[in-house]
Amino acid sequence: MLITHDTRCALEAVVDLLNTAPEGDAPDAPDTLTGLAALEEFVQRNDISDVGILGEADLAAVRALRARLTQVFAAQDDREAAELLNTLVASAGTTPQLTDHDGYNWHVHYFAPGASLADHLAADGGMALAFIFVAGERERLRHCEAPDCRHAFVDLSRNRSRRYCDSRTCGNRLHVAAYRARQRDAAG
Repeated sequence: MLITHDTRCALEAVVDLLNTAPEGDAPDAPDTLTGLAALEEFVQRNDISDVGILGEADLAAVRALRARLTQVFAAQDDREAAELLNTLVASAGTTPQLTDHDGYNWHVHYFAPGASLADHLAADGGMALAFIFVAGERERLRHCEAPDCRHAFVDLSRNRSRRYCDSRTCGNRLHVAAYRARQRDAAG
């Protein structure tokens, strides 16, 4: 599956935003998008361009967007996912534009000039998710299979075999635990 640089960046921003939410049903799991400093860090971490000065309204709008994106990942079927994506992209007021900025070749931004951060994320992220959907690859939108982690991720592996949000942490931890359990069973 061919994914352009800007689509990959938009998908990574969507996943990063989703993973700022408390995980699953764990009451002690923190929400890491709690203030303007965290929102600004999110913007920097994801190299999001054309963002002006952020305020409390931006924080509230991005958190609301996060809830909508969560629904897309949790959709029970294609029709529900399509309806959610259509509504999300339409509400962002998409305005596709070719651009070449910050050393990147020509690519398409879907947000309108001067759009709020939430509309920027909804337009670009929504379109990136729509490309995955149109390619018949919605099953690539996943959650980590580690029992103590429910982070979202997009499985971009060639054979759609990725099971963990990060193989170096969640995947490795489970493999080590399974190895130790086999060693205990073998010992006695």
